[in-house]
Amino acid sequence: MNITVLQMKKCLTLLVATLAYVNSQAQDPHFSQFFSSPLTLNPAYTGKFDGDFRAAGNYRNQWPTINNAYTTATASIDFPILASHIPEFDTWGVGIMALNDQSGNKILNNNFISISTAYHKSLDEDGLQQLAVAFQGTYANKRLDVTKATFEDQLTALGFTGVTQEVFNNNIVAVNYFDFNTGVLYTGSTNGFNSYYLGASMYHLNRPKESFQGGNFLLNPRLTIHGGGYVPIDQSKTFHGSFIYQRQAGATETVLGGAVAFNLNGDEDNPTSLYTGIWYRFGDAFIPYVGLEFTGLRIGYSYDVNNSSLNTASNSRGGNEISLIYVHRPSDPNRKKLKCPKF
Repeated sequence: MNITVLQMKKCLTLLVATLAYVNSQAQDPHFSQFFSSPLTLNPAYTGKFDGDFRAAGNYRNQWPTINNAYTTATASIDFPILASHIPEFDTWGVGIMALNDQSGNKILNNNFISISTAYHKSLDEDGLQQLAVAFQGTYANKRLDVTKATFEDQLTALGFTGVTQEVFNNNIVAVNYFDFNTGVLYTGSTNGFNSYYLGASMYHLNRPKESFQGGNFLLNPRLTIHGGGYVPIDQSKTFHGSFIYQRQAGATETVLGGAVAFNLNGDEDNPTSLYTGIWYRFGDAFIPYVGLEFTGLRIGYSYDVNNSSLNTASNSRGGNEISLIYVHRPSDPNRKKLKCPKF
């Protein structure tokens, strides 16, 4: 019985290591709370908020029952610039983002740092509609620790041998490259009390070379299309809905859902809001969500509940995810206010 359990654990380790390697050469890290990670969703979100600056952070632990399969964390800050030198309802934003993604119990370690800029052009005299174009540059570093990896030829009918024919020049192999991304975003409102948006982004425009062992693998472009909006239900409740569609290397992901915000303090300008809702990743998982927003800070928590064929290995536990977004707003009561997308 002990041998069987050990073999099963080793098999899972091999699976995670294989997925980690495939992930390094196929698909980008992603968040279930895509709506709370603006600069990983679309660089055109840079500077699109109502305030002096915005700081955001996200942490995701995917498939925690399978030997820390994937953990992803990101932090970003962005802010508007040159407000006195551009038209009143235009916005020019710049931002910086750092992302770390670890796979297979730190077998694969990915680090990215990105700088983005976006210009949001007002399409009407009231600033209710804007169209943004953005660019983002990224420096990437990927490191594979071969001392922690388990290879296919170590698995035999008798169990794991610990011996492999794989040969590496170093215990840690790495690849570095520069990457370029772009995005567009349209935002609008019919009356100043609601908001809607539609955006698209394309990552890896230059298809950087990404190979550990001298191969010629080129990173596949990733297309993202997303949209959503919010509309008041009554004086104390607002519905927020959003969707995302992504495609990369033949793999696709579609997520759709929404949340209701409950105004707990009755203050329309500075509400304390409780969010409850659910999203669904088609063919994979339900994603219940709860959030709390107060004094410019929004904290969110979600949990993936697998309903795909992976639920046997994961015990239906897809992953925990936490998000933080803080927007610093000036105290001037006469400042212009921007209608900005949420969710």
